[in-house]
Amino acid sequence: MSRYARDTQVSSAQSRMEIEHTLERYGADQFFYGHDRDRAMVGFRMRDRQVKFLLPMPERDAREFTHTPAKGQLRSPEAQHQEWEKACRQRWRALALVIKAKLEAVESGITEFDDEFMAHIVLPDGQTFGQWAKPQIESAYASGDMPPLLPAPNGGGNV
Repeated sequence: MSRYARDTQVSSAQSRMEIEHTLERYGADQFFYGHDRDRAMVGFRMRDRQVKFLLPMPERDAREFTHTPAKGQLRSPEAQHQEWEKACRQRWRALALVIKAKLEAVESGITEFDDEFMAHIVLPDGQTFGQWAKPQIESAYASGDMPPLLPAPNGGGNV
């Protein structure tokens, strides 16, 4: 299977900088980035919305990095690290592409900001709309019932 930017030489740091500059160009007035071993996070504020992307990072000890694909031979620690870095670079390039495409679609009038970024908009309780909605969707399909509306921002009941 082909993967976008699979062989990119663009560093993860360069892609993060590109994301930040792209967001600034399209009008974001805040930007943040953080990471731990398992994931990275990019967030920004634009059009009175807080938006957060969680980028799952590859597991360093996954077989795809520790062994060669053809013969399954164990790679050296240096080669393992190089393959892992390559996967990280690919993910950052893909995120840069996704954010840029969404912003350009909005700017071109193809779609609206809230529609394009809906799953990543941060709700008053800190979770993204996507994190809130996924269990609601699963429940609705399992039961055939519609989920309740979003909780009111002041914490009182449904809207």
